Amino acid sequence: MERTRKKDSAGPAGTPPLVTVASGEVALEGALELPAECIGVVLFAHGSGSSRHSPRNNFVAQRLRAAGLGTLLIDLLTPEEDANCERRFDIALLTQRLSDAVRFLQENERTAKLPVGLFGASTGAAAALQVAAEMPQAVAAVVSRGGRPDLAGDAVLRRVRAPTLLIVGGHDHGVIEPNQGAHAALGCVKELAIVQGATHLFEERGALDEVGRLAAAWFSRHLD
Repeated sequence: MERTRKKDSAGPAGTPPLVTVASGEVALEGALELPAECIGVVLFAHGSGSSRHSPRNNFVAQRLRAAGLGTLLIDLLTPEEDANCERRFDIALLTQRLSDAVRFLQENERTAKLPVGLFGASTGAAAALQVAAEMPQAVAAVVSRGGRPDLAGDAVLRRVRAPTLLIVGGHDHGVIEPNQGAHAALGCVKELAIVQGATHLFEERGALDEVGRLAAAWFSRHLD
């Protein structure tokens, strides 16, 4: 597959530079930000109905950058595709797009020498684990927030070698159990962190801050 890249383009003052990742016949737009002393870069795989503008993922990304980690927040679906609910649950398509984004980081002169981590939310967590299983030399760590890692399938989970942290809210009923099953199936360094009192979107006071703290600690440990 031929992939073309555009140069980073800066937006209005205060906005992160945009990058374009080619995947098949579509061009995916993302925001790449690297702190001055960068120990690694984390690629975000957004969940169903979300985008790179998600306030929750942007909040976590800020915490990661404060810890010396670069971030790439990218839309894995075009606006037209995202309007189709079935596309949001097309794990194979999300996995292919995420794989191309990882390759972009490997080829980009600003990130080529940096270890790569994946942060997945909702269905994006399944895609992140699929990519980790398929590209073990390229993915150094994975974090899932309120994700559906079970959608990757037990056979895939057993092949994951990247250290994986699963974060789920203590009141996220119906999601805790799939995460417990995925945690049992994973054959890598792993941890299941339950944020007490939090629901699926971690909207409760201090809940998202805890997600950021856990994710920053995990990536800092395994990407540095």
